[in-house]
Amino acid sequence: MLKVSTVFAAIAVVGLSACSGINTNGERALVGAGIGCVAGEAIAGSNCTEGALAGGLAGALARDVTGR
Repeated sequence: MLKVSTVFAAIAVVGLSACSGINTNGERALVGAGIGCVAGEAIAGSNCTEGALAGGLAGALARDVTGR
């Protein structure tokens, strides 16, 4: 079951990473929350809320950290 979950999480991350027109912190937070929710469900097992919170925070701060 873990292998299937990991594959689904990888597909979700690759699919969402193709969004190149993301310009604002809000857009990055939404994409991060989506990735975090999928990862929380797939890896941690029904942990979408916590994954979305962590992903949203990471997405909102991504530009501040990377400078891009």
